[in-house]
Amino acid sequence: MQKISKHLRLSCLLLPILGLVLLLSGCASQLKAYDAQQKLGPQLNYTITGIDAGAGIMGNTQTALQVYGLKTANWQLQTSSTAAMTSALNKAIQYKQPIVITGWQPHWMFTKYKLEFLKDPKNVYGKTENIDTITRIGFKQSNPAVYKFLQNFNWTPTEMSGIMLKVNNGMDPAKAAQAYIDKHPQQVKQWLKGVAKGHGQKVTIAYVAWDSEIASTNLVKRILDKRGYQVTIQAMEAQPMWAAVATKAADISLSAWLPNTHAIYAKQYKGKYVDVRANLHGARTGLAVPTYMKNINSIEDLKNK
Repeated sequence: MQKISKHLRLSCLLLPILGLVLLLSGCASQLKAYDAQQKLGPQLNYTITGIDAGAGIMGNTQTALQVYGLKTANWQLQTSSTAAMTSALNKAIQYKQPIVITGWQPHWMFTKYKLEFLKDPKNVYGKTENIDTITRIGFKQSNPAVYKFLQNFNWTPTEMSGIMLKVNNGMDPAKAAQAYIDKHPQQVKQWLKGVAKGHGQKVTIAYVAWDSEIASTNLVKRILDKRGYQVTIQAMEAQPMWAAVATKAADISLSAWLPNTHAIYAKQYKGKYVDVRANLHGARTGLAVPTYMKNINSIEDLKNK
């Protein structure tokens, strides 16, 4: 009898919580779609949906709020995470709600969804960027073979997207990297040209846990592992990643967004790292919106429309 009463009490406690979940689920489908005839700000509570506080794009967006007069118009930047931002984006697109996000390419969201970068006439975010490979001072001398590989390694946003989409669809990053290797044997052969076998030599790669860097880092790890190296990868935010290379706590990073997004870190650690080369051209950051928000084309429109 006591067990039954406990279950009854537990059910009574859970019912209000379950009711709240059902209520929120019901409300989600009733949220208002974007209305081009109404001011944008009030429709999304003057909020830009961002990612991790330490990301370079977040600092640039804070600058944009000032430069474009959005701060005085009550606009704010919401800190969250990449996963939370893409979840909010998915929900907004599902119901055609208004949303403004901190976006970057390459990223699977630009392949999965119809998104457009907002024009940036004051050039706060800069133009297209490169993703560079950097190493600690002395790495070339201590490991010339891997340094040679890093000099060879480069690919395109389209090629990178192949791994990113697989990972987003649930595939393990290492398996997605192996699938790429299996599909592009000649490209991998070119990257490994002149690269000696590792015989168990240890290499540490630090990376920012963005989908693009997850793709490149897991691919390089997989290739070097198969070449006989013992590669350890460590995910961290942008500033600690740069610090790890600068202090020789890590050997390599494939995650340096230059010349704009990581400019503050490149300047902070100048002389304490080696910039090997751009491993990808055509990267871009900025504010982005779904294409159904057709009348919002520029960052200036956030204040004026």
